[in-house]
Amino acid sequence: MSDQQRSALTPAGRAEHLSRLRAATASNPLDVLVVGGGVNGAGAAFDAATRGLSVGLVETHDWASGTSSRSSKLMHGGLRYLQMLDFALVAEALRERDLLIEHTAPHLVRPIKFVFPFFKKVVDRAFIGSGVALYDVMQSVGRRRAVPFHRHLLHKKMLEVFPGLDGEKSVGALEYYDAQMDDARFVMMLVRSAAQHDAAVANYTTVVGYLHEGRTVVGARVRDEESGEEFEVHARETILAGGVWTQEQQELAGADAGLEVLASKGIHITVARDRIPAVPDTGIITQTEKSVLFIIPWDEYWVIGTTDTPWTQDPRDVGATGEDIEYVLEHANAVLKDDLTREDVIGVYSGLRPLLQPVKKGSDKGSTKVSREHTVMEVEPGLSAIAGGKFTTYRVMAEDVVDFAIKDSQPGRPSLTRSIPVIGAQGYQALVQDKAVIGRRHGFDEIRTDRLLFRYGALLQDVLALIDEDASLATPLEHAPRYLRAEVLYAVRAEGARHLVDVLQRRTRLDYETRDRGVAAADEIAALIAPELGWDDATRTREIETYRAVIEARLAGEATTSDAEVAARIATAPEVPAEN
Repeated sequence: MSDQQRSALTPAGRAEHLSRLRAATASNPLDVLVVGGGVNGAGAAFDAATRGLSVGLVETHDWASGTSSRSSKLMHGGLRYLQMLDFALVAEALRERDLLIEHTAPHLVRPIKFVFPFFKKVVDRAFIGSGVALYDVMQSVGRRRAVPFHRHLLHKKMLEVFPGLDGEKSVGALEYYDAQMDDARFVMMLVRSAAQHDAAVANYTTVVGYLHEGRTVVGARVRDEESGEEFEVHARETILAGGVWTQEQQELAGADAGLEVLASKGIHITVARDRIPAVPDTGIITQTEKSVLFIIPWDEYWVIGTTDTPWTQDPRDVGATGEDIEYVLEHANAVLKDDLTREDVIGVYSGLRPLLQPVKKGSDKGSTKVSREHTVMEVEPGLSAIAGGKFTTYRVMAEDVVDFAIKDSQPGRPSLTRSIPVIGAQGYQALVQDKAVIGRRHGFDEIRTDRLLFRYGALLQDVLALIDEDASLATPLEHAPRYLRAEVLYAVRAEGARHLVDVLQRRTRLDYETRDRGVAAADEIAALIAPELGWDDATRTREIETYRAVIEARLAGEATTSDAEVAARIATAPEVPAEN
């Protein structure tokens, strides 16, 4: 089987991956089993697989269905950490960001320009300017720069670059660069990269218990959510990358020690691009009393956020209240020339940041590794957990947790992910050079070609091959013309989508890219993917009705005023039909 075939997360391939997980017996265990399919788990699986280890990766829902699909979609150095004097963390994040842009994921991570407005001419220019100058210096030490230097903007130039700013409130600005990505697609590509290196990966596969020999964890008992079958997966080492579900999994394992993780809610809204005039590919960053506010250009809309409030409800039921949305609008309007209203809001998404607390009782220095913002800990012999950190430093976190987990059972196997690119990177630049040819051949304008290249990288050739076989697949979706019919088919044939919600919320982003939250496109998409997934008419109808109920619950939540109310609304509408 070729690398390309191994990496394709096909419907038939899922059965083969599950078979390989079942084959991991006590006498033939995996080297590493990773629990959790967010960026940390996917990164750990990729890291371990590239070391030549036998690896399994399981996820209860879809890849990146939790925190890792609900971020600000930035790969950034963490400018605000300079205020906390955390220079080491910023330097590490900048190195990782530049590695992604220049080598390991140029097709998934790209530079973006930000304007940081000043409200106090002297104080802000001195304080913010010195911080960004240091930020720039840290990007230039010992390596070639991946993004341009910052520059100061006087009042007139600021309004030329970002005419949507309120010129009466802002007295000037600073322009600097960071990077952005599509978080859910990035995680899915990491999973495919792990599969390319022979990892057995399965979404919709729940850990229902951990296997023990004495006190040592030797794997997990898992349930295939599609068939209901339960089976054991034995492993020499198990890695828990559960994010806000870390403590739940530690309790399931019966661990006496463990990591304590609290959840903090962050929400984002989307607004049409023509509502805020600006030079292309330029966003805004400013501080609020509670968090950082980003106004980020993304395709044909703006992503605006975020909030930072404690979440004490079930992590599965996170949602935005009306007050959350008003908070974001209020702080955006504090810097914009023309006020935004609720009518301008196209979509809303909400996620939970896992906030790492001090290590719980039972730990000791020999079984814990603390590295700046993330911690790796042996919560039981054979079971290592990782929590904390940030999206940008996922690779370092993956390296740390795999190093920690295999230090005794598999010594002498260093991480290789600094040099091995994420799938789709190899050959990407050649496609970029040929993008005019691609556009002419398939009738794409430059915007669509660029969009496709940024979504797929070199794997775009696989998507175009579908169109070569069936020209009708080059047709845009009727109610979501940003996407081609071929992309929907590819989401199921190669990207592991198992349900309608996977396509609408994570392979595409129609739940916040269209005013109807993707409801109008649901019928067409379901009709395309039903034959691929073996759905009958009743199953297809259930999938559509389930998605509509999810959107109705979210919209109802957005009219509430408390987290308890919004959680109650979200809890009534699970994303996946129970009958499936």
